[in-house]
Amino acid sequence: MRPPAASSLGCAGCGAPAPPPEIDSFAFRCAQAARGDRRYHIIARTLDTSRVDWPSDRAVNPFVRYRRLLHSWHVARAQGLSDEWFVGLVEHVSAQVATVDDRRFAVTPCASSEALATALAWGSAGRIWVKDETGQVSGSHKARHLMGVMLYLRVVEQLGLASARARLAIASCGNAALAAAVVARAADRPLDVFVPPWAHPAVTGRLRTLGAVLHVCERPTGHSGDPCYQGFLGAVDQGAVPFCVQGPANGLTIDGGETLGFEIADAVRDHGGLDVIVVQVGGGALASACNQAMDEAHRLGAVMRRPRLYTVQTRGGYPLKRCYDHVVDAIARALGDAELASMNEADRAATLATPRHADLVTSVLRDAAAHPADFMWPWETEPRSIATGILDDETYDWLAVVDGMLRTGGFPLVVSEEELEGANDLARRTTGIDVDHTGSAGLAGLTQLRAMDPRLANEHVAVLFTGVRR
Repeated sequence: MRPPAASSLGCAGCGAPAPPPEIDSFAFRCAQAARGDRRYHIIARTLDTSRVDWPSDRAVNPFVRYRRLLHSWHVARAQGLSDEWFVGLVEHVSAQVATVDDRRFAVTPCASSEALATALAWGSAGRIWVKDETGQVSGSHKARHLMGVMLYLRVVEQLGLASARARLAIASCGNAALAAAVVARAADRPLDVFVPPWAHPAVTGRLRTLGAVLHVCERPTGHSGDPCYQGFLGAVDQGAVPFCVQGPANGLTIDGGETLGFEIADAVRDHGGLDVIVVQVGGGALASACNQAMDEAHRLGAVMRRPRLYTVQTRGGYPLKRCYDHVVDAIARALGDAELASMNEADRAATLATPRHADLVTSVLRDAAAHPADFMWPWETEPRSIATGILDDETYDWLAVVDGMLRTGGFPLVVSEEELEGANDLARRTTGIDVDHTGSAGLAGLTQLRAMDPRLANEHVAVLFTGVRR
């Protein structure tokens, strides 16, 4: 009898474990959610770090380099498939992707930017690290999430646990849809994409060229919640595979996204590690993946400490900031501490991250998962911003992201359109990276954070440039 895999799945909301071996339906979405339970449900991976080592493989492809940290690899190995078989699978899918997108998955640049540090008056003791995803498959980080899902699909199909012909589905206005279409076309899988009417013609044209079937979802007057996401969930309920970047619909979307965080950990490990990571947030999968990757990298000894997680949303819609504030208010009430509520954000975040509050944070977040409608709900009006890629009505992966901020001492930031414009100009001018406004939104948050706390200038900070200007 084979030992259980070092990577396991369970619902972070209700605690339900996966039945062994996991089948694709559970891996994507908790069975309790499918039954209409009103609690928050999201499948999360737990890695037994006592049974794995930080990878020493220097392969160019991140899904080969970090394969021993991927859930799909552990499932394959636990069910008798060889390491060589898995590497061959990754290389085959990547080669097929290259026939569609003219590039394979590869480790992307992560380097400190002296020009950006100078522009932000950084101290000599600190660094600003820029993770450049603009050259990744389909031009953004989103392809990582979808590649992780596709690898798992291929594994369970090889094991006879899933059909190879089920339709794939996603809701997106841009980069996620393009990434999904590239990977789906490479794997010869049919894809339905639910898009808003304002999606850019260049995006919709490319999607059609890639063979995706588009469903344009109008927003009814007075309607709250993303009609594209609702249409997507309807397709999933009818049997489509959730090929998406929203964790509650497919928990394994986080698995592939973690490779980005692993690459950052490798880049900084010989330079003092990181103190801060700033991540732009729409649905929250990227922030969730980075947070989990940094936690695992820390537990595996790749980085000395877990960096503080700060998130960035726009004034056009900031459901995560609203949710975080409700969670902090609940903690303050439980403590009976009026002073906590009156602290500035940085001091309050640092206080809540201390070990003496760890159990209370766990308790409040458990209650939030049991009553999610009290903490996260759709933005009341249609969100609008030049950073269109982070305009989700809800932050779907809010539980993991709020937990990450509370555990590390970070907090959410909200930026204006002027700050987004200024950050994009600064990013392009100092680094030469052709990043779009969504992709440089994290820098807008970092600039705001730098003004709030001068001490930041002596720390090691990472920002993510996540999408190319199209």
